[in-house]
Amino acid sequence: MHPDPRFVLEQLCAERGEDFAGLSRMLGRNPAYIQQFVRRGVPRKLKEEERKKLARFFEVPESLLGGPPEADRPSGLVPVKRTLVQASAGPGSFAGEERAGPYFAFDERWLKALTKSASSKLSIIRVDGDSMAPTLKAGDDILVDLGDCLERLRDGIYVLRADDVLVVKRLALNLIGRRVTVQSDNPAYPDWPDCALDSIHCIGRVIWSGRRID
Repeated sequence: MHPDPRFVLEQLCAERGEDFAGLSRMLGRNPAYIQQFVRRGVPRKLKEEERKKLARFFEVPESLLGGPPEADRPSGLVPVKRTLVQASAGPGSFAGEERAGPYFAFDERWLKALTKSASSKLSIIRVDGDSMAPTLKAGDDILVDLGDCLERLRDGIYVLRADDVLVVKRLALNLIGRRVTVQSDNPAYPDWPDCALDSIHCIGRVIWSGRRID
């Protein structure tokens, strides 16, 4: 919970050597405006444009001056939720572990060039295991497009549900007979050849990955 914006503003003025009258004039107000806000609570809260201007001036999050937490997010960024479950490139992670986690944020134009799906149809999942190495390694974060699945299924890497676990695998389609081969990029792991397309429970297509560089 953020402290009272009046207290924050008074502390900022004291720390930066600013005066209430100067800030009032910067906002195009009478010289007593900020002093009345801090000392008398009039107005009850700053207007949005005033709050934004003061936050930029002091280089602090807007939420400290009474703005919503969303106001601190840089413009042009699209939030994507992390799903707190691992998609196995190995033994498998139970699908029942799924739950919402913290957000990632991506540049809006970059994301639109990557997929037409809405951000609500996207999820960040962490890879577990090495069956997709070197393409994907344990600990990699993958961006999964939940809106790009069976209706547009094509060769590529997908998150699948198999026997109550989530797995990340490469799919190679044979459109004749609606068959598909489920592949591991790591040759140490066997493929699942000639699977019926109807037997594939697709969660989403992997469209991006990020990893820590050791």
